[in-house]
Amino acid sequence: MRIVDVCPFYAPQGGGVKTYVERKLSAGAAAGHEIIILAPGSAEAVTDRAGGQIITLPARRFPLDRRYHYFDDEASLHSMLCRLQPDLVEASSPWSSAAMVGRWPGRTPRALIMHADPLSAYAYRWFGTVASREAIDRGFDWYWRHLLRLDAAFDLVVSASDSLSRRLREGGLARVETMPMGVEPGIFSPSRRSEVLRARLLERCGLPPEANLLIGVGRHAPEKRWPQVIEAVTSVGYRQPVGLVIVGDGRDRGRVKRAAAHNPHIQLLAPVRDRAALADLLASADALVHGCEAETFCMVAAEARASGLPLIVPDEGGASDQVGPTNGLHYRAGQSDSLAHVISRFLSAGADIYRARAARAAGSVMTMDDHFQSLFKAYARFGGAHRHAA
Repeated sequence: MRIVDVCPFYAPQGGGVKTYVERKLSAGAAAGHEIIILAPGSAEAVTDRAGGQIITLPARRFPLDRRYHYFDDEASLHSMLCRLQPDLVEASSPWSSAAMVGRWPGRTPRALIMHADPLSAYAYRWFGTVASREAIDRGFDWYWRHLLRLDAAFDLVVSASDSLSRRLREGGLARVETMPMGVEPGIFSPSRRSEVLRARLLERCGLPPEANLLIGVGRHAPEKRWPQVIEAVTSVGYRQPVGLVIVGDGRDRGRVKRAAAHNPHIQLLAPVRDRAALADLLASADALVHGCEAETFCMVAAEARASGLPLIVPDEGGASDQVGPTNGLHYRAGQSDSLAHVISRFLSAGADIYRARAARAAGSVMTMDDHFQSLFKAYARFGGAHRHAA
């Protein structure tokens, strides 16, 4: 099967999307499929990879993040799809590129992968303190109409979390299926825990090894709510010794740095591209703390679970789905005081107790290969599965 993934948020310097794409290429090859990633870039280029290709089309640079471009030439995109003759086309985001794929006149089956949740990332965050979800949805009825048009144009809509699937179905979409994404196999494990690394990180936070160490991982972007996380941890730190390490960077870095500037127990680290090094960091902390309720899956929460790390996450969005009965706690999304209360509760109960429970459950985390096996099985339902072979 030749699968073309129209992927607007792939970039060589990217994070979770890049990880997902590269694993998809190898998983596709193992399953006998040819995967072609069609992404916007600075120029047309073809890169051969094991399992397929990465093709870039010339496109404008995304103004808010210079690492990325965005599809702005529908005719060129349609022409490339005609040239590639796919057995199935994916659109990896519900933005304008998905509408372009939906309007492509080819008769090929197509799937929409909801790698973004714009309502949670923007509308609910912006207006959630002054209006109900129902009122916000009415105000953004144009976006729901857009999703309904996509639902009609695509054969399948894939969501990685139960909470997002439920909202999409309640909004009228009829082709939604939940397929959690999973983590890279063989990398994240409780066995990677290092007390030496933990003590070194606490020392950077100006704290002794007896203190508690929280870790956050993700882009410095408004929807990640790092200032809220910092405010909550700072509040708890007046009563209980706790350090916080945040790994990441992005366009909101100035606001994040200002929020952390007056707390010596909070350290900001550059993004960690080495996956093994990130696995070491996760396994060596006492809990993952996350601020974003707009995740469609929350890769870092799944990676933390696989590392045996307890989770302190919002009660909405993909991160919330990662918390089970024994491996972490929820707080009210978007509320710093609720997060502070839950962190304090976690520390008072004993981080070691939660960590022991989380370590026992780490082996149950789904892998990316499990996810792709489910995805390819779903695609086989649409026929044309063996016109092209890898």
